Amino acid sequence: MSERNTTSFCLMIFRRLQLLFVLMIAIAIVLPTSSAARSMQDHEAAQDAPVSDEREADEHVEEGDHEEEPAKFDAVHHNSDAYYLDFSPMPKLELPRIFVVRRADGEIGVDFFGSTHAAVEAGYVAEIEEGSHGGILDAHIVAGSGKILVDMSISKHLFFAWLSMLIVLGAYLPIAGRYKKGIGRDTAPKGRFQNLLESLVLFVRDDIVRPSIGPKADKYVPYLLTVFLFVVTCNLIGLFPFGATATANIMVTAVLAIMTFIYTMFAGTKDYWKHIFWPPGIPILVKPILIPVEILGLFTKPFALAIRLFANMTAGHLVILSLIGLIFSFADLFGPAVGFGVVPISVAFALFIFLLEILVAIIQAYVFTMLSALFIGMAAVEHEHHEDHGHDAHGSLTTVEAGS
Repeated sequence: MSERNTTSFCLMIFRRLQLLFVLMIAIAIVLPTSSAARSMQDHEAAQDAPVSDEREADEHVEEGDHEEEPAKFDAVHHNSDAYYLDFSPMPKLELPRIFVVRRADGEIGVDFFGSTHAAVEAGYVAEIEEGSHGGILDAHIVAGSGKILVDMSISKHLFFAWLSMLIVLGAYLPIAGRYKKGIGRDTAPKGRFQNLLESLVLFVRDDIVRPSIGPKADKYVPYLLTVFLFVVTCNLIGLFPFGATATANIMVTAVLAIMTFIYTMFAGTKDYWKHIFWPPGIPILVKPILIPVEILGLFTKPFALAIRLFANMTAGHLVILSLIGLIFSFADLFGPAVGFGVVPISVAFALFIFLLEILVAIIQAYVFTMLSALFIGMAAVEHEHHEDHGHDAHGSLTTVEAGS
C-alpha cells in the first residue's frame, strides 16, 4: 500500500473514533442497572418485614461498640465494584448516587446525590450486610418511601471506564488534528508518539482485521480498533496503584460482546444465514439436529467473549491479592515473626504475577479483538464453493473459534 493510502486510512480511523462514545454510552446505561433489580428486591423485603429506623440505628451502634474487630483482608471485596474510590490509607472518595424512583404518590422522578452518605441523610435507607467492610459505603441503598426503579449511580468501574475513554480520545484526537493539517498525510509522521499510534492502527488493521475478515475488512476496522484501544487501556489502568480494572466487571465485557454480536448480525450475508438455518451438504435427517446447534452458536460466541475477558482480568488480580494476603494469614495463625518471614516469598510471587498480568492485559485485548474479527468475518465472508463442501468451510471457522 502506498504511503498516501496509508495516511488517508489513518485519518479515516481517527475521524471515526466516535464509536468509543457509543460504547461508553452503552456501558453507562447498562453497568449501573446491574444493581437495580437487587435494590428493588431488598426494598420489597424491607416492606414485608419492617423494622424501625431507630431500632436499626441502635443495633448498628451497639455492634460498633462491642465488635470493634479490625477489618480482615478480603481479596474478592477489594476487586469488586463499589460506589467510592479507595485511596487507603487516605480517606475514600465517594461517587455520586443517581436514582430513578417512583415516589409514594406514584410520580416518577430522578434523585441525585453527591455521595452515599448524602443519600442516606436525605431519607434513603442503607441496609448493611453482616460482615460488611465499608459500612454504609458497601450497603444496599433502598428508597425510604417509594421504590427505586433504576440505579444509575456512578460506580468505581464505570469511573475508570470513562477515564480509559478519555485517555484514548486524548491520545488520538490531537494526532487526528495533525493529519488534518497534513502532518503525516502530505509529509512523514513527526515525533515518536505519532509514529507509535499510527503503528497501533496499522497493527490492528494488517495483523488482526484484514486476515480475519478479508476484502470487507476496512469497513470494520474503526469498531475493532476502538475495541482494542479501549480494552487494552482498561486492562492496563487497573494495574496502577489505586486503579480498578473496568474489564473485570461482567457488565462492561457484556456490553462489548453485545456490540460485536450486533456487528456480526448486520454483517451476515445471505450465504451465512443459509448455513445457519439450512446447512448445505448435510443429510435432511441431520439438519433438525444441526440447526438448533447453529442458532445456539450465535449466542455462545458473544457469551464466550464476555466471560473470557472478565474471567482473565479478574483472576489475575485475585491471585496477586491472595499472595499478599498470605502474609497477614500467616501472621494471624503463627505470629508476626512467621508473617515477616513469608514477606519475601509472597512479594516475589506477587511481583512475578504482576509482570505476567501486564502481558495478559495486552494479550486479552488482542484475543478479544481477534475473536470479534473472526466472528464478523464468518458472517461477512462470501462463500464460493460447491453444495457438498459448503458446510465444511463454515465448520472449519467454528472449529478455530472453539479451539481458541
